[in-house]
Amino acid sequence: MTVTMDEVLDFIGNLPDAIQVAKVQEASAQQLRAIDKEAFTGIVAGRRARINDSLRPALLRGLTGTVQERNRTGSRAGFLLDEESTRILRRDPRNTKYRIPEDTKRFRTRAAASPSPAWR
Repeated sequence: MTVTMDEVLDFIGNLPDAIQVAKVQEASAQQLRAIDKEAFTGIVAGRRARINDSLRPALLRGLTGTVQERNRTGSRAGFLLDEESTRILRRDPRNTKYRIPEDTKRFRTRAAASPSPAWR
């Protein structure tokens, strides 16, 4: 038997109390962690990638470069922008966070970007 999303939402909407809703919320969070972990397995240091539209800050979206090492928990990774993306970020008028000297060809972001699903 297949359950539709409308049926799931209706079921959640009819739960009797906060405890029951919290159980659904925890199950959802566990499933999201499992999905993230699976998506992240193909993201290894040295892989070329493009930052997709779900990453914040928005000014990093669409930039390209190379995945760097993961943080201790494995939930984030650094990113070394290629020359063109470094130039784009340097000139972006929204950029008040990243100071990139004119002679810098490739800029490395800290391990702050979640590679799943932010990398393609």
